Amino acid sequence: MAKANDKSRDDADLASPRKRGGPSEATQARRQRQVDEKRRVILGAALELFSTFGFHGTSVDQIAERADVSKGNLLYYFRNKDELYASLLRELLVVWLAPLRAFDPAQDPADAIRGYIHQKLIASRDNPAESRLFCLEIMQGAPIFGDELIANLKRLVDDKRTVIEQWIAQGKLAPVTPHHLIFFLWATTQHYADFSFQVEGLTGKTLRNRAFFAEVERSLCDIVLAGILPH
Repeated sequence: MAKANDKSRDDADLASPRKRGGPSEATQARRQRQVDEKRRVILGAALELFSTFGFHGTSVDQIAERADVSKGNLLYYFRNKDELYASLLRELLVVWLAPLRAFDPAQDPADAIRGYIHQKLIASRDNPAESRLFCLEIMQGAPIFGDELIANLKRLVDDKRTVIEQWIAQGKLAPVTPHHLIFFLWATTQHYADFSFQVEGLTGKTLRNRAFFAEVERSLCDIVLAGILPH
C-alpha cells in the first residue's frame, strides 16, 4: 500500500509541479508530457476492456492491471470508473461527429456528403474499438452517458437538419427527411466498424485494404447521391 501511495504522490508531483525555486519551462513541459502519456495509457486500457466487456463487465482493478498501474495511481487521474468511461465517450464523440459538424450551407451538398462518407470511413477504419463502445452504450439505452449524449447530439443534429433543409429549399437536394438522411449516413458508414468481423468474413477484406476502402467509398457515394440529388 505504501508503494502505491508513493506512486500516486509521484504522479501528483508530475501533474501539479510545486515551485521550489521555480521549475524551468522545459521541466514543466516534460512533466506534462508524462502526465498526458499516463492518461493515454489508462484510456487505452479502459477502451479495450469497455468495448469488449461493457461498462458493468469491467472493473477499475482490471483497467489498472491492463494499464500496468496501481489502482491508486489510476484513481489519481480519474476519480472513478464513471469519469473514465465518460472521458472515453467524450473523446469518441469529437472524432465521430466531426464529419457531420463540417456540413455547411455554403457547400455543394454532393461534395459535403462525399466528404462526410470519406471521413467517417476513415474513423471506422482507425477507431473500431471506439465505435463498438459507442454502439454498446446506445444499445443499452445510454445508462451512463445518456443525458449529456442526447443533449449534445440533438443540438448538432438540429443545426445540420437546418442545413439540409436549406439545400432542399434551394433545389440542390431532393425532398428527403433530414433526420433519416443523417441516420442513413451514420448507419452505412459505421457498419464497417461495428460489423467488421462480418464484413471481413463475407468479403475477405477490411477497410485497411486500400482498394476495398476505395470500393466502399465509391459505392456508398453512388448509392446515397443517386437517391438524394435532384433528377
